[in-house]
Amino acid sequence: MRKVKVGVIGAGQISAIYLKNCTQTFDDILEVAAVADLVPELARKRAEEYGVPKACSVDELLGDPDIEIVLNLTAPAAHAPINLKALQSGKHVYAEKPFALTREDADEVLSLAEARGLLVGCAPDTFLGAGLQTCRKIIDDGWIGTPYAANGTIIMGNASSGMHPNFQNFLKLGGDPILDMGPYFLTALVFLLGPVTRVTGTAKQLRKEIEIRNPKSHRFGEVVPVEAPTNVTAALDFAGGATASLQAAKESFGYYPRLEIFGTEGNLTVNDPNFFSGTISIRFPNGESKEIPLTHGFTEDSRGIGVADMAYALRLGRPHRATGRLARHVLDVSLGIFEASESGRHVLLQADLEKPAPLPLGLKYNRLDP
Repeated sequence: MRKVKVGVIGAGQISAIYLKNCTQTFDDILEVAAVADLVPELARKRAEEYGVPKACSVDELLGDPDIEIVLNLTAPAAHAPINLKALQSGKHVYAEKPFALTREDADEVLSLAEARGLLVGCAPDTFLGAGLQTCRKIIDDGWIGTPYAANGTIIMGNASSGMHPNFQNFLKLGGDPILDMGPYFLTALVFLLGPVTRVTGTAKQLRKEIEIRNPKSHRFGEVVPVEAPTNVTAALDFAGGATASLQAAKESFGYYPRLEIFGTEGNLTVNDPNFFSGTISIRFPNGESKEIPLTHGFTEDSRGIGVADMAYALRLGRPHRATGRLARHVLDVSLGIFEASESGRHVLLQADLEKPAPLPLGLKYNRLDP
């Protein structure tokens, strides 16, 4: 099968794992042809590190006729503008989450892609990993009966350490707990339970500013404004009849993720949706708890699997799974939570979305099609 050439825009922290997987794990279908960044030195460093033949400007990458997919790893505010430029250049595009910061931007991207016959994909693609694929099989096979409720929690430390090179982005919309970490949990819930029809919630800011307290930070002692909600609680209604609660915050310490699906015949403890695998267990009506072995591959950090799946879709003429429409629905849910908090009312959502198809069992090593 002829490989699909990929151009990567954005050479920041997250680009390392994408480039590793796109050049090694999924090199049977992907060929990374170029890396671009607003800082040329970063692009050159990443290209050299992962054996990519060209480091160049964004315009040069978009003008390369051999590149079919643009992998957009820029900051959240740049996701939609870069997606539009890639589509205008005739490229399929796959972006990091969040898909956009407004529904209008997301819809403009999807409309342009449809008009030009191009594919759009978006992270997170962790739902293609062994953990969530196993959970989907458990639910589809009826192990927990009819799922009727879910409970998700993701508690993280705030940015006051100042050690992340772009820590200030986590204090703005897009780096907040719902648009930054929420997509992992919301995408997992949609994959497992289907689309969301109604949301309500409350979004709070504990503080309007934080002081960088870590003496090892180069910005130690600075006072930085907090521009987005940092503590969010939401209630979700699903088209299939299930409900869920979600707590997401960046106001604490450490990292505490948990996701449970409650069914009429058992309660499923899901692996952390931020990762590709982890411990999965079922508690049965008799009180017995059983750890469930993983049924699928891709247990390691496989970020980029969504890009590979899109490439297979291009070559085989089938649908891909981590689609722009899925990401648009997750964005709709996220913004709906904020709007519900502001208005004090439920927010109704469109649910014209099918659950992404699960991966087949028994795939060969690092392949996504039999």
